[in-house]
Amino acid sequence: MSKMLQPGATIGILGGGQLGRMLALAAHKLGLKVHIYCPDPQSPAFEVTPHKTIALYEDRKALKAFAETVDLVTYEFENVPAATAKAILEFNTPLAPGAKALATAQDRLIEKTFIEQAGVPVAPFANVESQAELESAVQTIGLPAVLKTRRFGYDGKGQKFLRQPEDVTGAFKELGENPCVLEGFVSFDREISVIIARTASGETAAYDPAENVHQDAILHTSTVPAQISDHVKQDALGAAAKIANALDYVGVMGVEFFVTDANDHLVVNEIAPRVHNSGHWTEAACLISQFEQHMRAIANWPLGDTTRHSDVVMTNLLGNDINQVTEAPTPHTMVHHYGKYEVRPGRKLGHINQISPKNS
Repeated sequence: MSKMLQPGATIGILGGGQLGRMLALAAHKLGLKVHIYCPDPQSPAFEVTPHKTIALYEDRKALKAFAETVDLVTYEFENVPAATAKAILEFNTPLAPGAKALATAQDRLIEKTFIEQAGVPVAPFANVESQAELESAVQTIGLPAVLKTRRFGYDGKGQKFLRQPEDVTGAFKELGENPCVLEGFVSFDREISVIIARTASGETAAYDPAENVHQDAILHTSTVPAQISDHVKQDALGAAAKIANALDYVGVMGVEFFVTDANDHLVVNEIAPRVHNSGHWTEAACLISQFEQHMRAIANWPLGDTTRHSDVVMTNLLGNDINQVTEAPTPHTMVHHYGKYEVRPGRKLGHINQISPKNS
């Protein structure tokens, strides 16, 4: 069993974006200090803690100095270089979630293989490392299908939808001739996600599933409760726990599912080894947010209550939508600005949570 951190301990966070910022704010409420490590001097997380390191993730000297000032290191995004995670461990500083979670989530082929081996359904998939392999995979999996780069894809980037045979021609080249995975298209009724936390001692706690709506491949809203049957809810919670336990996971993780048209069957889309955009609703509708829960989990404290006191709709604020934070607030609404002041179309700049009395 891992050591329990005490108030006054310092958590190192790799990454200085909005998730790092919200993690730091939650840590401070618990009496924990935070040190942010990020190469971007404009990182919004730097604004909420005096402890920061501006250096490349490959800078071993800076990483060593960082690791020596903290009691434990976590991360706010899953594309932390493997060498960075390895270095943290070499400097004898605990890393949570562990390197296995990073390695699994960074490669879609490894991720899907792992989830399938954990006994949780995924869409049919095949490794693709050439145009010829793509054409062979299409023969096996069929169309429509989605071709995705194995690494570094997010918010719809690094993928191409293949609807008909003409779309297959040149598709591998369009994605930069990088190793890819072809996924069979899942005809789904809705998308949901589960935010689950797990401690080193194996304690788990999950929040109610959220129903997610995407626009232009970016999350637009998360609504809780999701419009799903109780058996789908229980299946989703059970699948998330299976994955967390199989990874020997420590921290908060997001698990995204498709709910298929046939018999309310669940298929995992992907996992995120970190706090997740679709869990931002927990700030307003639960006493313990996903951010505090992550800190509790990695500090090896007892997990907090995930019970929802309200129904809620979380809406992302992209680009000029952020101007809504200065408007007169509607009743029962909470706004959160991420501290990013360069407005660009499609950039996540904040979110709004609107709560209502709990009906289910």
